Amino acid sequence: MLEAQLRDAYRTIDELRTREARKTQFLANISHDLRTPLTAVITHAEILRDGILGPLSAAQMKSVTGIISGGRQLLRQVSEILHYARAGAGQLTLDYRTFSIGDVLREARALNEALAAKLGITLELRLADDLPTVRADREKVTHVVGNLLGNALTFTPEGGRVWLHARIAVEEDRRVLLVEVGDTGIGIAPDHHELIFHEFAQVDSTPSRRHHGTGLGLTIARSFVELHGGRIWVESELGSGSRFHFTIPAE
Repeated sequence: MLEAQLRDAYRTIDELRTREARKTQFLANISHDLRTPLTAVITHAEILRDGILGPLSAAQMKSVTGIISGGRQLLRQVSEILHYARAGAGQLTLDYRTFSIGDVLREARALNEALAAKLGITLELRLADDLPTVRADREKVTHVVGNLLGNALTFTPEGGRVWLHARIAVEEDRRVLLVEVGDTGIGIAPDHHELIFHEFAQVDSTPSRRHHGTGLGLTIARSFVELHGGRIWVESELGSGSRFHFTIPAE
């Protein structure tokens, strides 16, 4: 009797694992297939915006700009699903390069300066003088910075402040690069600090919520950081802004 129950239990576990693997592979396939037509839509809209096929009226320009903005947002969400699926399938690897974290943060600031100005938010950058070059996956580190910075700008009201800081710290007798992305925005309640790093988590899950997304951004950021042997965490309270920190080995 017991042996039969154990066989049934093991069979159920195997079926669940197979189903999960198939779901993960499906997500990876569909996300990859969606990227190509989405990229084509954005590219053709940019051709129209740039006047390559002739001038546009003000109303047409506004419409085309909306297509580009919406397309890029959708492409980011598809990319998040693809990263999540690859992580679930154990397909994430690191492409190690030697680079300057200062360059990554300066590029992130440059890419978001126009948006910050439009939102009426001050965007600051402060780098320690002794920052060494690091050997890590530049693309994934850039993704983490971009995700945290994007969240900071999204949840900070007009007149607020967002900053990027980087310095060397020591954790468990090893030197690490410590990056902080902070803001003076709405903040996060302490009992949600761990929740926000869980897949598909939304602190505000109501249909009428102001800010939308896949709920995977911080999950992917954590997987990228931990893949490097680092860690990521948040310090925040409601109404007092948020300070996201992540580390990667400096040596």
